[in-house]
Amino acid sequence: MRRAPRANPYRDSWAGDLSADSAGSRARVSGWVHNRRDHGGLIFIDLRDRAGIVQLVFHPQNGAELFAAAEKLRSEYVVSVAGDVVLREQGNVNPELATGEIEIQARQVTVLARSATPPFPLDGDVELDEMTRLRHRTLDLRRRYMVDALVLRHEVVRTIRETLSDEDFLEVETPILTRSTPEGARDFLVPARLSPGNFYALPQSPQLFKQLLMIAGYERYFQIARCFRDEDLRADRQPEFTQLDLEMSFVDEDDVIDVNERLMAKVFELGGLDLPAPPYERMAYDEALLRFGSDRPDRRFGLEITDVSEHLRASQFKVFASVVGGGGVVRAINAGQREVPRKELDELTEVARRAGAGGLVWAFVQEDGTWRSPIAKFLSHEEIAAVTAALGAQPGELLLAVADSAAVAANALGVLRLELAERWKLVAAGRHDVLWVVDFPMFDRNEDEHRWDALHHPFTAPTAPTGTSAEDLEADGGGPGSWRSRAYDLVVDGWELGGGSIRIHDPAVQRKVFEAIGMDEDEAEQRFGFLLEALRFGAPPHGGIAFGIDRIVTLLAGRDSIRDVIAFPKTASGSDPLTGAPAPVDAKQLRELGLRSTAAPGG
Repeated sequence: MRRAPRANPYRDSWAGDLSADSAGSRARVSGWVHNRRDHGGLIFIDLRDRAGIVQLVFHPQNGAELFAAAEKLRSEYVVSVAGDVVLREQGNVNPELATGEIEIQARQVTVLARSATPPFPLDGDVELDEMTRLRHRTLDLRRRYMVDALVLRHEVVRTIRETLSDEDFLEVETPILTRSTPEGARDFLVPARLSPGNFYALPQSPQLFKQLLMIAGYERYFQIARCFRDEDLRADRQPEFTQLDLEMSFVDEDDVIDVNERLMAKVFELGGLDLPAPPYERMAYDEALLRFGSDRPDRRFGLEITDVSEHLRASQFKVFASVVGGGGVVRAINAGQREVPRKELDELTEVARRAGAGGLVWAFVQEDGTWRSPIAKFLSHEEIAAVTAALGAQPGELLLAVADSAAVAANALGVLRLELAERWKLVAAGRHDVLWVVDFPMFDRNEDEHRWDALHHPFTAPTAPTGTSAEDLEADGGGPGSWRSRAYDLVVDGWELGGGSIRIHDPAVQRKVFEAIGMDEDEAEQRFGFLLEALRFGAPPHGGIAFGIDRIVTLLAGRDSIRDVIAFPKTASGSDPLTGAPAPVDAKQLRELGLRSTAAPGG
């Protein structure tokens, strides 16, 4: 229950907090007219404030002037009303409202502000076009749908702050205006008027600053940080977003995971998620890709992927034989008992192609163990039997296979299993899953530019088979492609809610990683000299993690998009229909910054 507001000329009670216990008292409430109903000489007004809705009743016998004023009230008028809190008659109790046992017999009404007719109704679960909602976001935020999401967001952040404070963390702010550094996405740049030709960047994350705080000796840091990335958007991505950022000194992976499991268990309780108690299961990256085709596996349904390459190495079906002989794989899913028409099979083939595969092989297992499939005539009885057994398939079940490189096959089948889960509604309501994905590769090969890219970021501590020192990395004959990283991601229901790692605290190792991604010593000094300098003055072993606040609240609230849990989000194109941003600036501002636009107006 909220603390009652201080009594003033506008209110002495929250409308949504009045209850049967309030009956017999006098109350003054303020808020917005949610709706108005005329019933046989009585006027009923649902009054809404942030706490909820209460019913007001206007009787003609309580004064002609008062009743006339109630007749003029319209949706979204802002009013202050005083009256007697009374119990409703038993047949009029509204179990849908927290205040449904009582109503206020109005004795006085003051109109504080009038409203134009809203462009959409605010008193129901009306399906609205997203552009309309964002253009009129102030009104959209009045809807219970949005109020509940932002209240939940507040509770999440409050729980984080309280829990980490109890765990001896210090909340420290880091700069918003900083230096542009390569961290995987484009920076938003800010021209520096007092230093013509130079630019600040908005931080993609506080990564380097939190490492500097560990080197400075603060040992346990956290921050509810605003982050900015100039990248393409989707349902779970915005150009500006909020993350919980934390870092710890003198720790290994288990220490970081342990603290964050205690924290996240409390956060998950806020959404009532039915998740196992910590410790959460851990799964190696390679196993996640093999079984689920993704490093953020959704395990709430079956459709696990199985490698059947060895059963088809000598196949007369040339596609299988050539792929396996060339170092590729054949992987398959048992899609279960399905009657799938050819049209839908063609659609699924197109899904696999869009995910990078050359095609999709399908087969129905028949009663005699043979396959009904376009490729069945090219396979021996032994091969069909071996693949059927490997997939645990029974008559009537549908098998789907991809033959390609391991990376392409994993991605295509990973995308396909999510498509099947969506089409066939395979995820039971209320079912949730949580796990840590660990033991990531350190690098991903960028074939277009013939170099290695850090899979997480270049400050993640790498490991070679013999150890973690610069000498171990140097002696590893497999080179950077064989290094693993001390990284870990928390995945819930197929969403990566957070990711982190143990960091590099040895300047020699940091230089080896820079070298591996093609950054020579001069460039490393130019871009990251401040970090390398700090590392030379005694850095403790340290590690941390960052969680996406927007994603966490979206999951807890059961929403489909993070835009539904952000007060003022951008559209998928990065624009803000409410304010019109981004927008041109006048020539004077550009001249002061030493800039000139080469883009066409409105372009």
